[in-house]
Amino acid sequence: MIEALQSEAPDVLIVRSTRVPAEALEASPDLALIVRAGAGYDTIDVNGAARRGIFVANCPGRNSVAVAELTLGLLVALDRRLPDNVIDARAGRWNKAEYAQAEGLKGRTLGIIGLGNIGTEVMQRAQAFDLDVIAWSRSLTPEAAEAHDIEHRSSPEAVAADASIVSLHVASTPETKHLADRDFFAALPDGALFVNTTRAAVVDESALEWAMDEKGILAAIDVMEGEPASKQAAFEHPLADHPNLYMTHHIGASTQQALDATAMEAARVIRTFDEEGDVPNCVNLAAQTEASYQLTVRHKDKVGVLAGVLDEVRRANWNIQEMSNRIFEGGEAAVASIRFAGTYDEKAIARIGGQDDVFAVSTNEL
Repeated sequence: MIEALQSEAPDVLIVRSTRVPAEALEASPDLALIVRAGAGYDTIDVNGAARRGIFVANCPGRNSVAVAELTLGLLVALDRRLPDNVIDARAGRWNKAEYAQAEGLKGRTLGIIGLGNIGTEVMQRAQAFDLDVIAWSRSLTPEAAEAHDIEHRSSPEAVAADASIVSLHVASTPETKHLADRDFFAALPDGALFVNTTRAAVVDESALEWAMDEKGILAAIDVMEGEPASKQAAFEHPLADHPNLYMTHHIGASTQQALDATAMEAARVIRTFDEEGDVPNCVNLAAQTEASYQLTVRHKDKVGVLAGVLDEVRRANWNIQEMSNRIFEGGEAAVASIRFAGTYDEKAIARIGGQDDVFAVSTNEL
C-alpha cells in the first residue's frame, strides 16, 4: 500500500481491514481523507492522521444488522450445538441422544455489554426470542433502559453476574482492552453462553480459556488475536480446538446487504467532502478546543475585508480554533464567527471594529 500511495498520491484513501500506519500517512503528502468502510477504526493511526491534518471518517451502523444476525445465530448454535451436529452427521454418526439436551433460549437472561448501533439491533432480536435483556453501556441510563424495556446494570461485571448469556458490543479502545478479564468471567454463572463479535482485544483469551476449562462456559467468537489479515490463509490458534469454543472467520459484517450499505455511506462521505468540504462521521476532530473567546464580526461581503480582520487576529497573537463566515441573502453582508485561544485584547477588537467595511464586532468569553 505504501508504494501505491507514493506513486498515485491520492487525496482520499478507502480501507476495510487494511492497516494504515504512520508510514502510510507519510507516503502521500496530498492525502486529506481516510474513509474506513466499516465502523471500527482501530487499524488506522488516527492520532497520526490528526497531527497531519488528515480527516478520518467511518461508516457506523451500516453493518449493524449483519453483526446482530450473526450474534443471534451464534447464540442458537451454542445452545443447540449446531456445528457439532453437522460434523457428526457428515462423519456418518447419528447422535440424537447427545444433541437433544439443549436448554433453549426463551426466558433466559441475555446481558449486552455496549448498547450502541449493534447492541441495539441485538437487543431487538433477542426480545423477539423472548429473552430477558439486561445491559451496561457507557452512556446508558436506567431511564433509557426502561424505555427499551430492558434492565440497566452498573458495570460489565454486574451484567455477567445476572446473565446466563453475554454478548459484547463495545468499541476497541484502551479503556475496553481486556474488558472481559478473569474477574468478568468469574462473575458469569457456570455453563453460561458467551459471544464476542466486536474486537479481539476486548477479551483476555487466557481468561476465556480458564472460564471454559473451569466453569464450563460455552463461547463463540468471530474475532480472535492473531487472525490472518488475508481472506484465505493457513490458520493456527491455541483455542481453535477447544471443545467449548466455536470460531467463525471474522464475518460479522460480511453480508451483501451490509457491504452495499457501507459502500453507499462511504460514497456519501467522499461526495460531501468533495462538494462541501465537510466530513460526515469524522472521528479525529477535537470534541473540545482550547478556545477562550468567540469573536463575531458583521461585515460587508467584499474582497479583502476578512483578510483585514484576520491580520488583526494575527497581530493580537490569537490562535484560531474554529471559524466560519456566512453570507446573508442578497450577498451584501456576512458574519464571521471566530473562536480563538489567547488573551483578550480590547485594542485589537477596537481596530477590527474600526475598519471601513466592518459593521460591528462583539466578543463572548467561552
